[in-house]
Amino acid sequence: MVALDTDDYRLERGDEAPEFELTGTDGAEYSLADFEDFDALLVVFTCNHCPYAKAKMNELNHLAETYDDLAVVGINPNDAEEYPDDSFDRMQELVDDGTVAYDAYLRDGSQDVAAAYGAVCTPDPFLFANDGGTFRLAYHGRIDNALNPDDEPTEYEMREYVETVLAGEDVDAEDKPSRGCSIKWKAGNEPEYFEARPRS
Repeated sequence: MVALDTDDYRLERGDEAPEFELTGTDGAEYSLADFEDFDALLVVFTCNHCPYAKAKMNELNHLAETYDDLAVVGINPNDAEEYPDDSFDRMQELVDDGTVAYDAYLRDGSQDVAAAYGAVCTPDPFLFANDGGTFRLAYHGRIDNALNPDDEPTEYEMREYVETVLAGEDVDAEDKPSRGCSIKWKAGNEPEYFEARPRS
């Protein structure tokens, strides 16, 4: 397992959220339009098995429970054939047992959505503000300052940035890279930006 920092951003502040149509654990199809009634949208590329992603599950649940005007959406892009723990069935189990309790947990089986967002690791969070029905990027980066799975956070940056967006203000802070496991791309499916990254 390699811990990666997101530092090459495909999306810039103010860019529109790339559209998607993905299946959720409830069997329904979801797109950005399903969250248009929310003032903010947090899209997090995540998975079931990565220790870094698992360490943030409770905080994502907290964000969804605390902020009524925020939609929290997890998207799992990992290759489930090579990593069976990231199967759709396992995603459903995590929702059914309450481990994942945010607004929607979606499967990106083609990995096209992850590539469109420029996601590189799990978790990789993108916070969008609803600008008259269009979601625009407000912040791309870590959820809190606990960089390792066993660390306890002392600063909950995403909470602060969500509150800033919900207040109708811009996030002044610089994007702080998220740390996590690399997205498990299918063989030959790696996007150009991933192939261009130095290997560690």
